[in-house]
Amino acid sequence: MSRQIRRVGVVGGGQMGAGIAEVCARAGLDTVVCEADAVAARAARERVAVSLERAVQRGKLDRIPAEDALTRMVFTGSLGDLADRQLVVEAVVENAEAKTEVFTALDKIVEDPEAILATNTSAIPVMRLGMATRRADHVLGLHFFNPVPVLPLVEVVTSLHTAPHVTTTAEEFVTTALGKTVVRSQDRAGFVVNALLIPYLLSAVRMAESGFASAADVDAGMELGCAHPMGPLKLADLIGLDTVASIAASLYDEFKEPLYAPPPLLLRMVEAGLLGRKTGRGFHTYDRG
Repeated sequence: MSRQIRRVGVVGGGQMGAGIAEVCARAGLDTVVCEADAVAARAARERVAVSLERAVQRGKLDRIPAEDALTRMVFTGSLGDLADRQLVVEAVVENAEAKTEVFTALDKIVEDPEAILATNTSAIPVMRLGMATRRADHVLGLHFFNPVPVLPLVEVVTSLHTAPHVTTTAEEFVTTALGKTVVRSQDRAGFVVNALLIPYLLSAVRMAESGFASAADVDAGMELGCAHPMGPLKLADLIGLDTVASIAASLYDEFKEPLYAPPPLLLRMVEAGLLGRKTGRGFHTYDRG
């Protein structure tokens, strides 16, 4: 029988981590967000507060539930504050070494042997992270999608070690507590969605890189010709070009297929700090305000 999760921890308070924490708090869960330090923790709190206020202004959430959600959240700069959590979701930068360090630390800090340690990775194999702990049977992937409060999907990714009851508990948490939809994936880089999405985005980058079509025309073609809500280069900008490049590198490392290799233009843009919406400029230009 699966157990009910009431105490959740999130490591990382960036765009994804803040979103995961917000949906947990809105679901009535005791939520602790851990960032690198106190300054970053305050920034994470502000990020969640802005998102909640936006939901209120758009009529998606009433004022009192929004205020209640924020009071259920604790923002900290110490991983030690996650010791009593029943579920911890790691949502730090998409880098295997950084994520491995987090899991090694959580394994020592989280006291409950039945606690679930989950990763929000987009592409890094769950097994690699599970083997950084002494509880690989309680490690799995919970891959949310951006923006987390809006998009209803979560990929549940199990490794060869993940225990069946851990998978059941995680899926019931996602569907019952958070009200989201689950798709299961095997533990392969990219899982279901990014294994399909990233080659599409990279193809659009190559088309713009070659001069075959402008970024605006590539996006207009897919939006107006295929009824996509957002063109591929706009979507890459939204995801973050650094994240797209990182996922592509993970996919290429695993499968060695040319369609997964990040194009030179994408790598140069990342090196230049042109990461998309979060920096104000990627394939398109944005008002950061």
